[in-house]
Amino acid sequence: MSSPQDVGVVIVAAGTGSRVGGAELKQFRWIAGKPMLLHSLQRFQARADVAMVVCVLPRQFAGDPPPWIFQSDLDRLLVASGGKERGESVFNGLDDLPEECTVTLVHDAARPFVDDATIDRVVEAARAGKGAVPALPVIDTIKEADERGSIVRTVPRERLWRAQTPQGFPRRLLEEVHVRARRDGVSATDDAALCEHYGHEVVVVRGSELLMKVTEESDFARAEALLEKAGA
Repeated sequence: MSSPQDVGVVIVAAGTGSRVGGAELKQFRWIAGKPMLLHSLQRFQARADVAMVVCVLPRQFAGDPPPWIFQSDLDRLLVASGGKERGESVFNGLDDLPEECTVTLVHDAARPFVDDATIDRVVEAARAGKGAVPALPVIDTIKEADERGSIVRTVPRERLWRAQTPQGFPRRLLEEVHVRARRDGVSATDDAALCEHYGHEVVVVRGSELLMKVTEESDFARAEALLEKAGA
C-alpha cells in the first residue's frame, strides 16, 4: 500500500555557524562529497511521502540561494527567510508549507546524514497524533557541577536521552505552539520543548548514531569518518 504524500519538511539552515568560524556558512560547506544542506534536502525529497521541503536560509541568501541547492526536485522545494531566533525561522518555514502537509518534520541542516529508518519512526508517531523526537540513550556517567567546577551530584542516566532531528508533529499542533510561543514570548532550543511547555505529549523514538550534529571544525572530519565506517 502506497504511503500518503502528507509530510512537509522544514530544514532549518539559517544559523551563522559561529563556533565553526570562517567566511563560509557551516551549512553550505562540503562534507562527504556535497554541501551539508544538500545531503538532508535530497534525502527527504527521495521519499514518496514528502510533499514539500522548505529550506530556511539566512535572509541574505533566501532571495539568491547557492546554485547547488537546485540539484533537487524543484517542484518540491521552497526557500524561506530565517529570523533572528530559531523559533522565528521554523515559524517562517511552517507558513510556506502547502495545506496537504498535515505532518511536519523539523530538521537541523547541521545533521546531514539523516536516514529513512529514523524518519519512518518519527512520521509514524506524528501520524498517530503525537510529537516525536529521535534520540539515543545517554551511556556516559553524567555529573552536575557548580560555577566553580565542583561536582554537586551524579545524575541518574537511565531515563536520559540525547535528542536529535528530524522532530515530527501533527502540523496543527506545531503551528498552535509556535503561535502561542510568539504571543507569550517563549523560546526554546527545539520544537519538542515548546510542545512540552504547553502540555502536549512528545515521545522518544530510536535515533541513529549517524545523526550527529556538526558544530565545531573537528566535527567535519569526525562525521566523514563515521559515515565511512557505517558504509553509508
